[in-house]
Amino acid sequence: MSDIADLTKKLIAFRDVRDWKQFHNPKDLAVALSIESGELLEAFLWKSPEEASQDKVKEELADVFAYAFLLANECGLDVAEIVAEKIEANNLKYPVNKAKGSAKKYNEI
Repeated sequence: MSDIADLTKKLIAFRDVRDWKQFHNPKDLAVALSIESGELLEAFLWKSPEEASQDKVKEELADVFAYAFLLANECGLDVAEIVAEKIEANNLKYPVNKAKGSAKKYNEI
């Protein structure tokens, strides 16, 4: 079992013992993910990257991962598989010889 699958099982066990599955439909998990992403951004607001609190970044990033893993689970998606697929798609959209060192979008390179 992968680390992601193991973490997802732990998240589900935590959720289920509290009877929170009723709140964990894909829409609400996506909303929660967006909110936690905003809280992660807040850790960097008005600061240089070095000034952001590592503890705050760690806490909010953990929430982002937790909701993302739960959302993937509710949608029947394998996190490792979909990330690997996205890397391959991006590899095709951003060939090294055109994209290296550039921040341009794939349709601009």
